[in-house]
Amino acid sequence: MSQDMKSYKQIITSLLDEICADEMESIQRAAQVMGDSIMRGQVIHVIGPGGHSNMAVEEMFSRAGGLACINAILDPGTNLSHGGFRSMKVERVPGYAKAVLESYGVGKAPGEVLLIINAYGINSMTIDCALEAKRLGVTSIAITSSSFAERVPKAHPSRHPTGANLYQTVDIYLNNHLPYGDAILEVEGCEQNIGPTSTFCNCFVADCLVLETCKYLVSKGYTPPVFRSGNMPGGDEYNQSLVNQYHGKSILLF
Repeated sequence: MSQDMKSYKQIITSLLDEICADEMESIQRAAQVMGDSIMRGQVIHVIGPGGHSNMAVEEMFSRAGGLACINAILDPGTNLSHGGFRSMKVERVPGYAKAVLESYGVGKAPGEVLLIINAYGINSMTIDCALEAKRLGVTSIAITSSSFAERVPKAHPSRHPTGANLYQTVDIYLNNHLPYGDAILEVEGCEQNIGPTSTFCNCFVADCLVLETCKYLVSKGYTPPVFRSGNMPGGDEYNQSLVNQYHGKSILLF
């Protein structure tokens, strides 16, 4: 392992340690809100408005060890597979989020939860998701970075027209501890830093949230609806029973 790889590993590990030390109370609070919604028979709506934030949504969706009751909002407009710079342009369009949330059935029942995952928490789609959740009476939870958002100028073109920050707009804020600029390694001869951190941070917080939600459900005598690996004996049959349970609620599960 090169010294740069060791440094990268140490920085990532340090960030995850910070999350464990500083965010446990907030994660447990969010887990209780999610758990209560699940016990009412609801799905948890999850959206990553823009770029690589979508990867954290995919991390939570339709996977071994993950909750079956996830309504993953993976809009093609902001998915990198349909164009990297196209995604960035779409996530900056004011009002776009309202149509997306509506098409995924957000806000149709009382007591719903919307988890918004965005590394920086400043673009129009991200802020509009939080504002639309408030309008619909949906509890909003964010995984994002306050320190990054505060350092981006209010007039920056990537910002929502109001200049709002996601962490100040949602009901519950989970700090992903993302460092400013995302990439953190300086390499001699390379003009820009390399070694991104946002996917590690976002996914770790998301998986911790699932873990604490399941623990909360168990404490209430409720069996968490968790997928097992389809590559294990009996996995397909077990998972199908969960798929049937959330038919029509998790739009992309089938």
